[in-house]
This record gives sequence, C-alpha cells and structure tokens, in this order.
Amino acid sequence: MKRKNSTETKNPLNLINSKLDRYLHDINIAFDSILANKLKSVLTALGIIFGVAAVISMLAIGKGAQEEILRQIKMVGVNNIIITPVLDEDEASQSGNDEKLKQKYSPGLNLLDVIAIKSILPTVKEISPEISEDSYVIQKGKRKSARLVGVTPFYFEIFGHQIGEGELFNNYHNTYGKQVCVISDGLKQKLFNNENPIGKLIKCGKNWLQIIGVLQKRYLAENTENLHLNTSNEIIYIPLNTMLMRYKNRALITSSKIRQANNNNNGDEEGTEKEKKAVNYHQLDKIVVQVKETEFLIPTVEVIQHMLMRRHLEVSDFEITVPELLLKQQQKTKDIFNIVLGAIAGISLVVGGIGIMNIMLASVMERIKEIGTRMAIGARKSDIIVQFLAESTMISFIGGLIGVVLGVVISKLITQFFNILTIVSPFSVLIAFGVSVTIGIAFGYMPAKKAADRDPVESLRHE
Repeated sequence: MKRKNSTETKNPLNLINSKLDRYLHDINIAFDSILANKLKSVLTALGIIFGVAAVISMLAIGKGAQEEILRQIKMVGVNNIIITPVLDEDEASQSGNDEKLKQKYSPGLNLLDVIAIKSILPTVKEISPEISEDSYVIQKGKRKSARLVGVTPFYFEIFGHQIGEGELFNNYHNTYGKQVCVISDGLKQKLFNNENPIGKLIKCGKNWLQIIGVLQKRYLAENTENLHLNTSNEIIYIPLNTMLMRYKNRALITSSKIRQANNNNNGDEEGTEKEKKAVNYHQLDKIVVQVKETEFLIPTVEVIQHMLMRRHLEVSDFEITVPELLLKQQQKTKDIFNIVLGAIAGISLVVGGIGIMNIMLASVMERIKEIGTRMAIGARKSDIIVQFLAESTMISFIGGLIGVVLGVVISKLITQFFNILTIVSPFSVLIAFGVSVTIGIAFGYMPAKKAADRDPVESLRHE
C-alpha cells in the first residue's frame, strides 16, 4: 500500500481559507484599534477629509466654468463673426482729433455691405443684418419696455433659436415688410401669462404687430457684453424690412438730418453738442456673418476688414468681433486657473497622507509591546503589516467618504452664495476618492513595514 504524499493531503482551498481567516483577524484587530483611539483616528483623517473635499469642489468649479463657456458658445452660434458700428464720438475720443474726423465721410454699415460680403466671400455660409432700438409694447392697457429687433429669417438659424409656439417669420414676410413679430418667452410671460399669444395684436411704438411665434426660453449667460448679444428677456423680433419701412432707416435723408447739417455748417456749436452724442449714421446696428468652417474664421475676418475699410473710404467706423475665439481664450485662461486650483487641492491630499504616515509611525512607537506580544505568540511579519496597513487604509477610506460628502456640500454652497456655477461629476468623485485610498495605502506601508521588522524580544523588553 502506497503512502500518500503530504502535499496531497493539503487542500488548496483550505489553505486559502486559513490565510483569509488570518488576515481577517488582523483587520479586526486594526478596526478595534481605531475604535479604541477615536480622537486620534479623527485627527488623522482630517487631512484626507479636507483634501478630498477641496479636490471635488475645485474640479466642480472647473467643470461649471467649462459648461458655462459651452453654453455661451451655443448662444453666440458656431463660426460667427459679428460686425458692429463705432460712432463718431467713440472714434473721436480714441483718436483725440475731432477736426480730422469731421472731414471724413463714411456711409456706415449698410445693406450694400451685406450684399458685398455675401457675394464676394465664398467662405460665408449665411449673413444676417440687424437693426435694434429700445421701445415699448402695449397690450390690453399694459405698457412694458421692450427691445425691438429687426432681423432676417436667417438670424434664428445662425444663433440656434428654437420656436416654442407658432412659427418664425419667413422671406415673404421680410420681403414685403409684413407687420408680424416673434416674441421672447420672457415678454410672453409678462404680457400674456398663461394665455396663448399666437395671433394676438400688440402695439409696438406707433405700429400694430401680429404675434406669429414665441421663442423657447434660453439660458442667458453672464458677462456677455463684449460678445454683442441680445441677452434681454423682453425682445420683439420683426422682419428687417418691416423695421426699415415702418420704424427707422438711418440711410434715408430726413428733415432732421438736413437741420443738423445746417447747424454744423452755420457753426451752431450748442446745437451740435446736443445732437453729437445721439448721432448714428449707420443703417445697420449689427451684421452677423456665419463662416462655413472654423479654419476660415481668421482669413475671413481679414478680408472683411480690408473690404469694409475700402467701402467706408478708409474710415474705421466699425468693429469686428469673433465671439467663439474670445470664449475659447476665456476657456483657456479658466483651464489654467482650474489646473492651479486642482494642484493646490492635490497638495492638500498629499499633506493628509503625510499626516497619516506620521500618526501611524507614532502609533508604532506607542504599541511596541503589543507588537512584540503578537509576534511572540505566533504572529508573522505579514500579519503585522496587514494590521497597520489596514488601519491606515480604513482611516483613508472613511475620511474619503466624509470628504466626498463635504465636497458636494461645499460645491452647492458656492453656487448658492457666490453665484458660481459648479458641477460635481462622478469622475471627479471617483478620482478624489481613489487617490485618498491610494495615499492611505502608500503612506501607511512604511509604518507597517517598520512595525513588522522589529525584533519581538526587544519589543517585549521595551518600557
């Protein structure tokens, strides 16, 4: 009869179970040690708690800033170039030479400029001229201030406006100057509340307009003055030709312009000073040019600049803005700022890890006899390592959980009290929590190794 090999009598599953039981016992000892020293454990975890909270809140601020930029890009449209007029007094104040400016003549921004840009530049996808003025609207005895804006049907497509009720006006309405309008959601709420405004008449200035559509409510971004956007909540959009025929057309020669010219020629300084501030000879208040591809933006701007200078007889009475490039520059600046904030928050996590290492090293020195007793009754070096490593990992784990909750709360408070958009993403939570646990393991290993390397005899003799 053959004798069984001793290795065959050992069940691999039993070996695994015995090791698991052994390590679970070590982890239980570590847990009991944390409970026995609650204050020390809490103080050890504070670095991780505030580090994780700082990382989450800083990344939430960065994510919020990025989302705000994306919303603004959607708001200004894609690949848009905005041309706006510069008035005489603005030019004079910049150059400091009033007499020279008086001798210059420019037709200003006008529809002929629009036709020239559209017909000459192959990179242009759409173009939309715009005229606007502050006005008022009357409906059922209610008078409200409103912004009257004359645009072409392309305007809504260029800026991505969506219709909420009714329909947008079309080329027929624009060509024949029909008295129709599309109003903003904010104006609808003020004038009609829960009524259906489609088909109703409102009096805007001296003319009656029929409402044919209401735009969907849009997010109004802050700090968009340099982007030349219509961010008011009370806007009435009418066809461009309706504005020119029924409200104002600065390209026409009127009696007031003749009187002003006579005043200038007769040297009526008092009259000129009164009218100088209000002078605006530009037929259009804005021209929005949409380019086919982003790479065409800069070349198109350069060509438009030269074209308009030539058409305006070398008078620089216009300004060209590329909102998307401005926003991308803002995004780049904010990204750099967010990286700095994230780095500072990450440093606080590392400091928290160093705190764990220091406290655990102090704990090893305090529990030398306990370590010697355990090793004397059969504990291995691996058991001591697991025990102290488990302590640092549990402290980091619990501190990380508390830090996540605190970080989310801080992000909400920043939004509420400082009006800064914050977005807590699952990725930032995962990163902060994962780093906290990793730091607990990494910085807890050195004290655990030092405890395991101690001579049990010397540990028992330690006083």
